[in-house]
Amino acid sequence: MKTDVVIIGGGPSGLLLSQLLNKAGVATVVLERTSRARVLARIRAGVLEQGTVRMLQEAGVGDRMAREGHPHEGCIFSDDDLMVRIDFKELTGKTVMVYGQTEVTADLYAAQDAMGATILHDVADVVICDAVSDAPFVTFTHDGVQKRVDCAYIAGCDGFHGVSRKTIPDDRRREFERVYPFGWLGILSRTPPAHEELIYANSANGFALASMRNEMLSRYYVQVPLTDKVEEWSDDRFWERLTSCLPGDVVKTLVTGPSIEKSIAPLRSFVSEPLRWGRLFLVGDAAHIVPPTGAKGLNLAVSDVFYLQEALIAAVKKGDMAGIDGYAARALARIWKAMRFSWSMTTMLHHFEGEDGFAAQMRKATLLHLSQSETARRDLAENYIGLPY
Repeated sequence: MKTDVVIIGGGPSGLLLSQLLNKAGVATVVLERTSRARVLARIRAGVLEQGTVRMLQEAGVGDRMAREGHPHEGCIFSDDDLMVRIDFKELTGKTVMVYGQTEVTADLYAAQDAMGATILHDVADVVICDAVSDAPFVTFTHDGVQKRVDCAYIAGCDGFHGVSRKTIPDDRRREFERVYPFGWLGILSRTPPAHEELIYANSANGFALASMRNEMLSRYYVQVPLTDKVEEWSDDRFWERLTSCLPGDVVKTLVTGPSIEKSIAPLRSFVSEPLRWGRLFLVGDAAHIVPPTGAKGLNLAVSDVFYLQEALIAAVKKGDMAGIDGYAARALARIWKAMRFSWSMTTMLHHFEGEDGFAAQMRKATLLHLSQSETARRDLAENYIGLPY
């Protein structure tokens, strides 16, 4: 096979990049290690920045999101019974969209199928070859047969554990990481959301998040030690912990029910540089991981796609290499800003093992400052709704 761009990874960032490139007349081949069913079964983020919404619309996959998504004009931060609303609309003139990553992925698959794009699933043994040459290629196994695809460029959208980042030699890579000593235990339940907007709760019993996917599908999280196992958390135990973290007025109207999905996600901040190695480019989780506290994971991957699709279209269609040469610097500038915001949100809202009373008082003081300072609320809102590309 031969194509313009090989995209390794068939998650939302790889599919969005393929969609945008094909719309511009740049051919792609997408290689995904798992089945489509497994990709669509992943439960991930649900808050989309305005820039992400705009990118999906430009890609031609925004119609169902416009019908079924839920624009949010603000969110709530709480400390026990103190509730502070961050009014995105008033402070920035912008909103965010609550629309699950699974739905985004399904929309992208439908659009790619309609376009006739080449997506190969259950691909194994992927090897990136001659990335620093003018003629890179990728070898892999599909349906038990070893295959090769020649290309002009390679986009590594294959996540934290993929092959793309590891293709860059160890002595040329710099990795920055902070692993947090806790995770998020999350459940999905077919119940009405606790509140019409997301609630980020700090309390004496730890952090919790009350979120949603739609009017009858709620997503809740509580902070747990990394040593905890999902099997140790019955539904009753989860609801007891959640209600101990949320403000009393919210708990009064909270509807509980059986979970339909339950999992624990560890939290880390991670950035790998460089984002470019010859004709290989890292995108999304292949290059960076943010804790979910700031709702930046998928959104940050989309901003990478924005910079890279511009660069690849200019290079393939016009021979203009400026975007290719500038991709890493442009993407990293935004990545580190989002990393700072997610780190600050995580620090502001979570209990850390072995902390003293001073740390708890600092969290309380931060929330109190937010309640009293419009400048502080505006700064948080501007970061939450998404910095410009």
